[in-house]
Amino acid sequence: MAQTHDHEMVSIYPFTDEEIDKLMNNSVECVLMWGTKDGWPVGVTHAFVWHEGKIWITFSEHRHRTAAIRRDNRVSVNVSAMGYPAGAPADLPGGAITFKGTGEFYQDEDTKKWFYEALSKKLNPESKEGEEFFYNLLDSPLRIILAVTPVKKIMYNGTLAGKHMAGVADEGELGEPMAVDKDRMNKLRAEKGLPPRDKV
Repeated sequence: MAQTHDHEMVSIYPFTDEEIDKLMNNSVECVLMWGTKDGWPVGVTHAFVWHEGKIWITFSEHRHRTAAIRRDNRVSVNVSAMGYPAGAPADLPGGAITFKGTGEFYQDEDTKKWFYEALSKKLNPESKEGEEFFYNLLDSPLRIILAVTPVKKIMYNGTLAGKHMAGVADEGELGEPMAVDKDRMNKLRAEKGLPPRDKV
């Protein structure tokens, strides 16, 4: 099996749906990214909940990000295995996913109740007292909830990449390389006098 030791071709390392759920349900933080009115990309770290295929985040309504996302609801969210809490199971998938998606705001009481409970339990899995404290902290008049619906996933399965470089990955586990890892990469390789790379 040919290997890409220099990590040039990374789109061949996707997650399965099961691995996505494991990453999203166990990582406790994400980075929400949006564009400002003057075109600057900005990102802020948040705790989050993965629910029904969406990423749920909360912050105070007066934050600049609220107005920015209302103006243009295209956002990105990055979730990494580095966000696993201490003591997390060793067999959880490594790597990261960036989700391109659209944001929708909620402030109704039913959404607040289930989300506050879900986030409080996720961040305090072994402390009922901590869970209740965090719930009360969240339950404030200016708080708003953002649900991000993914439209594209940019994935890097670090566990699979490690297996591939060690020569122990099954060919069926690898994904099809995206155009960026075929056409664009080989165009740049040709410009630098390097041979094309058409195998993984």
